[in-house]
Amino acid sequence: MLLLRIRQASTHRPLASLLTGQRMYSSAQKPATIQVLGSAHSTDSWTNATSAILEKTGRNLLHQESHPLSILKSLIFKEFPDFAHYDSLSPVVSAYQNFDSLGFASDHPGRSQTDTYYINQNTLLRTHTSAHQLQLLEAGRKGDTDLLAQAKNGQAAPGNERFLVAADVYRRDEIDASHYPVFHQMEGVCTFTRDELRQAQAPELKHAKSKLIDSTVISDSNPKQAEHTAEELELLSAHMKRTMNNMVTQVLARAVEAQKKAGEPVQQEFPVRWIDAYFPFTSPSWEMEVLFRGEWLEICGCGVMKQSILDAAGMKDRVGWAFGFGLERLAMLLFGIPDIRLFWSTDPRFATQFAPEQISLFRPFSKHPPCPKDVSFWLSETQFHENDLMDLVRNVAGDLVEDVRLVDSFIHPKTGRSSRCYRINYCSMDRNVTHAEINQIQEQVRGQLVEQLGVTLR
Repeated sequence: MLLLRIRQASTHRPLASLLTGQRMYSSAQKPATIQVLGSAHSTDSWTNATSAILEKTGRNLLHQESHPLSILKSLIFKEFPDFAHYDSLSPVVSAYQNFDSLGFASDHPGRSQTDTYYINQNTLLRTHTSAHQLQLLEAGRKGDTDLLAQAKNGQAAPGNERFLVAADVYRRDEIDASHYPVFHQMEGVCTFTRDELRQAQAPELKHAKSKLIDSTVISDSNPKQAEHTAEELELLSAHMKRTMNNMVTQVLARAVEAQKKAGEPVQQEFPVRWIDAYFPFTSPSWEMEVLFRGEWLEICGCGVMKQSILDAAGMKDRVGWAFGFGLERLAMLLFGIPDIRLFWSTDPRFATQFAPEQISLFRPFSKHPPCPKDVSFWLSETQFHENDLMDLVRNVAGDLVEDVRLVDSFIHPKTGRSSRCYRINYCSMDRNVTHAEINQIQEQVRGQLVEQLGVTLR
């Protein structure tokens, strides 16, 4: 729900394989079709999903029981026993599913090729789990047995009137310890008939130390929908906020138990505060923040579902609320994982640290020094977008790159040309790298910058 701001390139991957073949498509080399999860898709001028990204679609981290993301998914599923649970939906969706069905404006920046991985103009890798909202609501109303059969715990909500979706999502983004082009989200939808809503009780707070801070008000900037009465809005928001508070505090309480076992100081209270927000597919909308380990952390975005989505699904008699959040952000906090690349590691020193349904603190097994390399260039006359650079670096160097930062930018006073200098920090998670080795990769990056982005090296 939240709209947040190639083979797995493990650090065991041979250097030669890093340096062979381009992974970004130029118009001259773009294949007529590309394979995604065994299906062929035609390409066009919108195609920008590289093999490096497409090969991530089959990793299925959420199905590996001892993986931190799978552990977190299972803990959250258990907090919603009366919801249908989905964790196997294909990441290939239509532009209509990902944007239009949710009310995204035609000029919304999320539709841009610089933000989204397109297979072709009409098909893409989902950028959020909300892409399945309308699909699953319609499946419930129509009795789509093929789709409904994919649900775990489907008997709890046989009409998909309540469901959770956990899935990998894909976005072109910066490179640092907390950003990766593939991450995972949890989506929740809960609907009621209007009669059910009036009879529903907001859940009791489960955790004795829960504390709610809510000074939000309904206003023109975060309005009630015309289709809803003030009473319906109050009932929906109260039910949603209590449910979300219980889920988060229960999971954090499990993390506190892990802290106790590790002999660390533990937190006694879990203050939760609500902040006004905006999302195209909910109104009013809020963000939930939790005070954990001394910091206010944004956990999720949520709100009252746009009635137009329910109407489009043929469920005009129902109202509902929805939430969504990134699993990596919460898992890094709960398990003490410092670098998002570790979630994709196949190193047994990482994988064997965790057990199903248990939160335990990550024990660092190596720390190797970074090998920084700078690259400077003049921009071409064509538009430059930083996400293109980030994708290029990832495609060449994979997970050997710890972060990429802009360190200098200026405009030549006479020619008016713009210059950029980026520092690429190469750092393996499990071995030392040499300057000679990295120099070869850096030369490949420099060459691809010229060929793919049309820049002039300095």
